[in-house]
Amino acid sequence: MRLEAPAKLNLCLYLGPRRPDGLHELVSLFEPLSLSDSIEVTELPAGAADEVLCPGVEGENLAARALAALRAHGWQAPPLRLEIDKRIPVAAGLGGGSADAAAVLRLARSDSPVHWTGKPPDLSAIAAELGADVPSQLEPAVALVRGAGERVDRLPAPPPHALLLVPDGGGLSTAEVFEEADRMEIDRGEPALEGLTVQLQAAARGGAPPFHYLDLLVNDLEPAAISLRPRIGATLQALRRTAARKVLMTGSGPTAVGLFSDLAAAQGAAEQLGRDDAIVCEAGRTS
Repeated sequence: MRLEAPAKLNLCLYLGPRRPDGLHELVSLFEPLSLSDSIEVTELPAGAADEVLCPGVEGENLAARALAALRAHGWQAPPLRLEIDKRIPVAAGLGGGSADAAAVLRLARSDSPVHWTGKPPDLSAIAAELGADVPSQLEPAVALVRGAGERVDRLPAPPPHALLLVPDGGGLSTAEVFEEADRMEIDRGEPALEGLTVQLQAAARGGAPPFHYLDLLVNDLEPAAISLRPRIGATLQALRRTAARKVLMTGSGPTAVGLFSDLAAAQGAAEQLGRDDAIVCEAGRTS
């Protein structure tokens, strides 16, 4: 069996106050990308240990944690080997690890109830325990995400459009970006977040393309990420010299993104940019 794990784009990210649990209140609009990791699932002999292989990525990953969490909650499916073909840049603000974990949870959701000891658990709750981006990616779709990522309201998909991604090598720590945002006192406050939620719901209602509400496409973490890695600002400026309809950073960075009406325009901008790390893909489609 082969699973696809689509990357996600933050069309916007509004930051609120830090919560007692150390996480931040936020409001974000996610959309899935055609860029995805691929996970090959192989059944192992009875009695074998689960294996999670991800060439080029060291240490335990979220997919391994997701599989271990399922076992801890009583999932008794046969032992598995998961081999991850990593196409989504690592630590780039594109939710690659979360996408892999969500794909593993989807595997269990589609499995037979006889493979559970007792009642199957709430996979959304397991997803929230694994990470802030995992709940929204259980069902890859355009979604308004609130809280610290646990409140997910799915929205109609807009018409397909194109993106030019510049990951800048990835590797920017999400925790450090949020800490820098706190140092810079970036905090819209909860009343402002509530107002922005209403605006986004109205703007994206009915599957409207993001080009209809470009003024709402803002990432509050962008100044903090640029503070930690100044060349992100230079990449954003280079993208603004292309025909991109909108340029912003996704997630906690460092990936800079240009939005385009179609693939031809995005591919032309990639040629103009001349970056080896540039990725052209579509949004709204996950296969």
